[in-house]
Parts: sequence; C-alpha cells; structure tokens
Amino acid sequence: MIPETLSSKLFSAIGIGVALVSPGDLTLRLVNPTFSQWFKGVSIGDPLADVLDEGALQRLKDGLASDEPFTMDVAGKAGRRTIDIEVTVRQARHDDEAMVLLECQNISRLRQTEAMIDSYAAMVERKERELEREKVQAEKLLLNLMPRSVYEEYRAYGSVMPRLYEPVSVLMIDFVGFTDMAVAADPTVTVSELNDIYTAFDRIAELYGCERIKTLGDAYLAVAGLPHPNPDHVRAAAQCAVKMIRFLKRRNETHPHTWRARIGVATGPVVGSVVGVQKYVYDVFGPAVNQAARLQQCSEPMEITVPKEFASELIDDFSLDKVRTETLRGFGDVQVARLKERRTQPASRSFEMLS
Repeated sequence: MIPETLSSKLFSAIGIGVALVSPGDLTLRLVNPTFSQWFKGVSIGDPLADVLDEGALQRLKDGLASDEPFTMDVAGKAGRRTIDIEVTVRQARHDDEAMVLLECQNISRLRQTEAMIDSYAAMVERKERELEREKVQAEKLLLNLMPRSVYEEYRAYGSVMPRLYEPVSVLMIDFVGFTDMAVAADPTVTVSELNDIYTAFDRIAELYGCERIKTLGDAYLAVAGLPHPNPDHVRAAAQCAVKMIRFLKRRNETHPHTWRARIGVATGPVVGSVVGVQKYVYDVFGPAVNQAARLQQCSEPMEITVPKEFASELIDDFSLDKVRTETLRGFGDVQVARLKERRTQPASRSFEMLS
C-alpha cells in the first residue's frame, strides 16, 4: 500500500538528503535531517548560500536556466569527516508553487572506489612499462651475446640448434701489454678506455658486415660470413682488421695511454651455438677460430697476420709483405704474410714476388 501523503516520520527516515528551495531567493523551504546533518545543520528558512560555496551556488544558478535536471558535486560533512555529495537538481511544484528539489547522495565510497581503481590501473600501467623496459634491456643484452637471427630462434623455441658455417673468416684481436696495464693503471680508466675501443670495433665490424661474437678481457673475436653467408667474407674481414688498426693509430695520437693490438685473420669452417644453461653465451668453434688465434699470437704489435691462401683474394686491394713460415700448433708449418693498408695503385706483382 502506498501512502497518499509522506509523513514527517517517513520523510525523516530517508537515507538521502532532500531539500526544497524557493527558486526566487534560494532559501530552504523544506529539509530532512540527513540534509541538515550533511550541511552545517541548516534548517528551513536558511539561505542556500549557507549550504553551497560561491562556485557551487553559481553552477546551480546557471543550471536552473534550463528546465532539464542536472547534477553537481559538492562537499559536505559527516561528523568531522568531509564527504563527497552528488546533488541532483530538478524543477518541481508544490501546491502550484514552483520549487527546486535537491536530492543529495553520499558518494564518498564511490569516489574512494574510483580512486582505488584509478590507482590500481596506474600501478598496472607502470608495471607494464617497467616490464617493457626490462624486456627491451634483456633483448639488448641478448643481442650483445648473439646474432639477431640466433636470438630470434632462441626466443621462438627456447634453444638454438648448432650450425656449421662454411666458409667464414675469423678475426682474433689481442692487446699487447694489457695484463701489465690492468695491474698498474686505474682500473676504472682501463675499463673505460677498453669499452671505448670495443665500441669503435663493433661499429667497424658492423660497417663491413662482420659479427662480433665475444670479448674475453682484452681478446676480441669477430666473424665475417656468419650468420648470413657472405661470398666476399675474406675481403670483409681484411677491411675490418685494417680499419681497426687505423683507428688505434689515430686514437693513440690523442690519448695518454697507448693501445697496441695484434690481429690474426683466418678462413675456414666454424660451428656456432649457444653454450651454457643459466649463464649462456653464443660461441663459435672450429679450425678457423683456432688458426686465427695462432696467427694473432705470432703477429707483431699493430700487425695483421693472414695465411698465404688469402693472397689471391686480397693482392689487388691490400699490401701483403713479410712472407714467412710459422709453425702453428695444430696446423704445422704455415706460410703467412702481413696485411697492410689498402694500396693507392693496383698491384701488378704476384704474391710470390712480395716475399
């Protein structure tokens, strides 16, 4: 059964704040206890200016210019606690008299929930950005450990199948006197300079299509013709080695520490694979790697040593001299030569005539 009239007891029990306001002078004509409690204990006859601040009062006046209901948010009090109140304003009539009906709801919990959701969403977004940054950093780290094609295989399958690459050219670089320098000099300076040099070497290697495989202290290993075949791998490795020596010579002219390298370049088959489970690294193995290491060991400071079979592919573009026979462990007696800067004029003599 619906009562025809709203008793004062029932009106007082309503859980939302309700008020009737005269549209002319904006004074309160009727308020329930909830409304009075939320707004400074106001009562009938008080001006609405005692309820709303200047900004909210102006928004209400602007909204009354239209006959459509509208809502606005204001601040109220529940005891000593400030609460958020949503006020719905409607045009109404009472005994044929125009009135403004204010319906007020406490939305503090809703706002707190919204703030909590926004905070959680912001936290999730922040975590996603952090994970994306960590993913990018991990990818950069792995790309420093292995060629991109190998990384993509590892990412897709979780493992890398060992592959035979043939033929390729291998550069092995070692610095003269590095052990003494590392002990005598400031380690921060030594590592910083070594990092600068390796960074330059990486750029030179990339320029000529070589892939840096690894560094081990002062040893630097790069390969031409891996992971993508390169029919001109010998020339690419030779150009890379010459440019590295040229870089060191120019650097030594302007830096207090002198860095001198020995380089060995060899050609042949290698096997490439990821080694290790927890601390894994991409590495290459094979005769070409071993021979490049032996050639580097028998090189003089700032010298590039190559085997005799390089001659037919390099004689027209590089200077080859100091032909000699070296006994290389695991390879026996091998004829080798020193590779020097590019010629200014085309070569007209055979390799044997340079000996």
